[in-house]
Amino acid sequence: MADKLGFIFDWDGVVVDSSRQHALSWDVISEKEGLPLFDGHFKLGFGKRNEVIIPEILKWAQEPSEVQRLAFLKEEAYRRIVRETGLIPLPGVKEFLNTLCENDFRRVVGSSTPRANIDAVMEITNLEGIFEGIVAAEDVTRGKPDPEVFLKAAALIEKDPENCIVFEDSISGIEAGIAAGMTVVGLATTNPIEALREAGVAFAVNSFEEIELDRLIALVAN
Repeated sequence: MADKLGFIFDWDGVVVDSSRQHALSWDVISEKEGLPLFDGHFKLGFGKRNEVIIPEILKWAQEPSEVQRLAFLKEEAYRRIVRETGLIPLPGVKEFLNTLCENDFRRVVGSSTPRANIDAVMEITNLEGIFEGIVAAEDVTRGKPDPEVFLKAAALIEKDPENCIVFEDSISGIEAGIAAGMTVVGLATTNPIEALREAGVAFAVNSFEEIELDRLIALVAN
């Protein structure tokens, strides 16, 4: 099956838990720019691009150039915080990725996260070279729940969407994977398992430590 299947990984909440650092970066920009934040904003924006979060959820700006400026400042603050505080991969991620590598399965990142963030965290967590490619925020024009990011990720590793397995933690990401026609595995790092199941995942787990490669292969084979 190695020549048939492709594995697509969302980033934040799947490979690393960076929610605290992202939340802090929004606080930093809010204080620096004198812009308001409301309770629950972070959960509403999870899995979405800054181009949606800033004008539609936070309503900080509508002019594209100003949205872009604020987005840049926010991600710059995030990278600074990550380098200061560090990050580690979520439980079982490295072991699972090593198993994919050993069995010659193709693996790629498909994320709403800017590429510079992913590159920075890969360096910090020693994950450089494990993935064969990255499709990041700047590579798409439509964010999740649109399937564009996952369809591009599948094309990057030359796999048909129906032969791809997506790992996601956000509801919008799960919707994107399903819309792409892929098998979606939900990680309960951001949402409870029951919410992932209700969103339509093939199955849901608490961590990669609970995932068996043979079971995943069987899901797609069936």
